[in-house]
Amino acid sequence: MKFKIAVSKEEDGFYVVECINLPGCISQGKTKEEAMKNIKDAINGYLISLKKHKEEIPIKNILQISEISV
Repeated sequence: MKFKIAVSKEEDGFYVVECINLPGCISQGKTKEEAMKNIKDAINGYLISLKKHKEEIPIKNILQISEISV
C-alpha cells in the first residue's frame, strides 16, 4: 500500500513525519532517514492494531495538498 506523508523539520532539528491518510499516525527522527524509517514502523503498527481490533483502514481520500496564504 502507498500512503501520503508530510515531512517537516522542527526548531529543535528533529524531523516530524505525519501519515496524512491515517489520522494520528505521526513519528519523528533526528535525521530525515531515521524519521522515514520510523514512520514506516508507525504505519505498520497502526495497520496491525486495526487488524487486531477488526477495524477498517480509515484512509482519507486526499484530493490535493497545497498551500494557502492568509
